Amino acid sequence: MMTAAAAFAVDDYVPGPDSKPQPGVPKGEVIKLEFKGSKIFPGTVRDYWIYVPAQYSPEKPACVHVNQDGIQNQAPVVFDNLIAKKEMPVTIGVFVMHGRVPARDGNAALDRFNRSVEYDGLGDAYARFLLEELLPEVEKQKTSDGRAIRLSKSGNDRCIAGSSSGAIAAFTAAWERPEAFSRVFSTIGTYVDQRGGNDYPVMIRKNEPKALRVFLQDGSNDANGTGGNWFLANQEMLSAFEFAGYEVNHVWGDGGHNGKHATAIFPDAMRWLWKDWPKPVTKGVNSRAPVMEVLGADSEWQLVSEGHGFTEGPAVNAKGEVFFTDIPNSHIHKVALDGKVSVFAEDTGEANGLMFGPDGRLFACASGKKQIVAYDEAGKGSVIASDIDSNDLCVAQNGNLYVTDPPHKQVWLITPQGEKRVVDTNDKNGIAFPNGVRLTPDQSLLLVADMRGQFVWSYHIEADGSLSAKQPYHHLRLPDGVMESGADGMTLDAKGRLYVTTHAGLQFCDQAGRVNGIIAKPQRKWLANAVFGGANFDELFVCSSDKIFKRKTTVKGVRSADAPIKPEKPRL
Repeated sequence: MMTAAAAFAVDDYVPGPDSKPQPGVPKGEVIKLEFKGSKIFPGTVRDYWIYVPAQYSPEKPACVHVNQDGIQNQAPVVFDNLIAKKEMPVTIGVFVMHGRVPARDGNAALDRFNRSVEYDGLGDAYARFLLEELLPEVEKQKTSDGRAIRLSKSGNDRCIAGSSSGAIAAFTAAWERPEAFSRVFSTIGTYVDQRGGNDYPVMIRKNEPKALRVFLQDGSNDANGTGGNWFLANQEMLSAFEFAGYEVNHVWGDGGHNGKHATAIFPDAMRWLWKDWPKPVTKGVNSRAPVMEVLGADSEWQLVSEGHGFTEGPAVNAKGEVFFTDIPNSHIHKVALDGKVSVFAEDTGEANGLMFGPDGRLFACASGKKQIVAYDEAGKGSVIASDIDSNDLCVAQNGNLYVTDPPHKQVWLITPQGEKRVVDTNDKNGIAFPNGVRLTPDQSLLLVADMRGQFVWSYHIEADGSLSAKQPYHHLRLPDGVMESGADGMTLDAKGRLYVTTHAGLQFCDQAGRVNGIIAKPQRKWLANAVFGGANFDELFVCSSDKIFKRKTTVKGVRSADAPIKPEKPRL
């Protein structure tokens, strides 16, 4: 039986006039240099090139185009033509090769090639290399006629590009630092499992959208290997961008894993990526991501209070006023409904977790004194339990307190009558570091965050307050290269969604234990805890190192001090 012959790509893409030198167009200068001495990628050396357009003046910092794998797509010629026609701004190009660690004897050993490590690797290492090492080095250079090189620091003035692994490197840099790179040109991008890049479509759908403009190119005859199918992966990326509401454009062709198609479309891609400049690139619209159902279109983080040692334990009273601790300074602060911040209590024994009880008292983990203290409305405290290495607590509507004890890997129960007993002790296969503790809105389940693990654990609460049916339940996402979630504090909304502060951001899960969305951190520091507050309980407050932030939401929080409510059944 005969089979049809395989169809091969025409792959005959031809660059247009914008990719060729044109008469009368000023020609920019290209400078070749070598960069050594990286601390982020130790021992590496690499070549890089700087393109400086004829129109550039050091009086105004120039826009920036960074490209991996050196000069591609006839970029200097295209930039000459488009800048002359004012179809893109005056832009300095930085074209950089991946690093390599030279062998001691090149005749007997290979260099260590860093391309996959730097380009395919997730996380912020490569973005930091560009921002902290390479671009500052570029600004130390001068053109042949003595012009100093000055680069804009605004992400809106920066485009980053690459092909294959260089493309995922470009996107990763923008994903990690959108404030530094707002425009991305990705060709035949390696969004497959080389070093975890196949996770990006899911991450794009779950994370809060970023202010990025992205252009994708690929061909139907791209590579198909052990890591995945490049063309299918790029289509998954496009689908994810569209789902999450990003400003995205794409061109698919029938080419293979080469730069022919990308070179042909490069001028048009640059026009689209730089369109309307200097108007800022913004977050997209019409997002279907669940995170935007929680936040709404115009929600942004707002600073509430700063200048603290380390903030923790946010709790909300029946009015919607938020209280938080400054652990090193042993203070409890109050955020009034008008936004004013005042000291509620001093000398709190390095108070950590806080929670209001049904009687209106504020319960605190006085970690420095190994006590549980209850404060009245005047800020006067009384000890209700001692000899507990407490971290966080929650209070049920019936007055039962549950307290986490990380050093001993325990959970305590303190009854309204003052009885205290351990209700869970974790062996080597249990919770490594019990931290945040909360009740579900119907108060039938206790949830405990494992800061050094990947899960939030769920327990069924028996009639006498004891715990049963223990299970690792809420499955949290881990950033690349991190072996623990950093799950710290938690809060819940009226629909039963659980919000957990983690290394990856503020992750929220449905009642089935699945991460539905990840809200971005307000700053690149530890995210310690969260609570819903404000007069309508629709403002999400978070503790982030030395500061408190809040943002408006479309959902409302619940307090365990109030009567239990039964949320709607989750969709399975």
